[in-house]
Amino acid sequence: MPYSAMDKWIDEIKSMMETARNQAAQDLNNIMIATYWRLGQSIVENEQSGELKAQYGKRVLSELSKRLTLELGKGYSKSNLYNMRDFYTAYPQFQTPTGKLSWSHYIELKGISDPDARAFYENECANARWSVSELRRQIDTSLFERLLLSDGKPNKEKVLALTRQGAVLEKPEDILKQPYVFEFLGVREEKPILEKELEAKLKRHIEDFLLELGRGFMFVGSQQRVTIGNTHYYVDLVFYNKILKAYVLIDLKMLELKPEHAGQMNAYLNYYKNEVNEATDNPPVGIILCKTSKEIVAEYALGGLSNQMFASNYVYYIPEKEQLVNEVIQLLEQEGKSEGESE
Repeated sequence: MPYSAMDKWIDEIKSMMETARNQAAQDLNNIMIATYWRLGQSIVENEQSGELKAQYGKRVLSELSKRLTLELGKGYSKSNLYNMRDFYTAYPQFQTPTGKLSWSHYIELKGISDPDARAFYENECANARWSVSELRRQIDTSLFERLLLSDGKPNKEKVLALTRQGAVLEKPEDILKQPYVFEFLGVREEKPILEKELEAKLKRHIEDFLLELGRGFMFVGSQQRVTIGNTHYYVDLVFYNKILKAYVLIDLKMLELKPEHAGQMNAYLNYYKNEVNEATDNPPVGIILCKTSKEIVAEYALGGLSNQMFASNYVYYIPEKEQLVNEVIQLLEQEGKSEGESE
């Protein structure tokens, strides 16, 4: 089929729209980074003022985080406010953003104490269009130091060329997919899509089961984001128990329980304790549900509870392992019967 005038027109429109999308993404990215820099500047200047200097420390940012989250929504966790403050400290003379690096890139860069090394990684990242994971890999493998130790210009060029192999190129519009952008705009974040229908049914079943217990459970949400460092994780189910005054986090693993699952849950509990808990809340409780090759396993994590009364009382309100396991087995048996009847 010959290339018609209509085809040419369509291609011109597509090119025009792609250019517009890229420009919009870059403009949004620049505005967000510049705003976060100014917010970081404001934090530093106010921390140094007479009124707040006496309260200097975690209490200032903790109160600021709670107030901003209440009035503006997500995006103002203590960890992200620390990121903004450290960003300003690392870049006190920050110029207008170029649109080549995202906020996630700068979170990685601000952690480099050597200004020369930081400038090197920033320039290479922008020129080679490294993704955040690629930037992190280059920093972790000490690219800057290896180049300094390389003997002669040819060797330095060889090391630099190797770093550019396999780099993941980021399109400008990819910026719009970052959780930070959703928070900055105050819109609902796109949550991970459940790939398995059984996993979705299991979550709904556990949610209904806990709410039907009538022991003070309130459903907070599914796929609740936890940001640790510069990495985003998602807790499958989060409840709040108003009797215990504690969050209950549930993570579902459709494979065998592994040691790293407990470590991950412990990280979630620490996040909720430091970032989400109010002063009157007790430490959160974590539950890991796994399906091994032979059986369903439930593991409970108490997040280093120091309040013995809470530790002993929680068993009256949190379902026993056997109860949860039986509910899961019951659902799996129902699913098995349904599949058998449909065949």
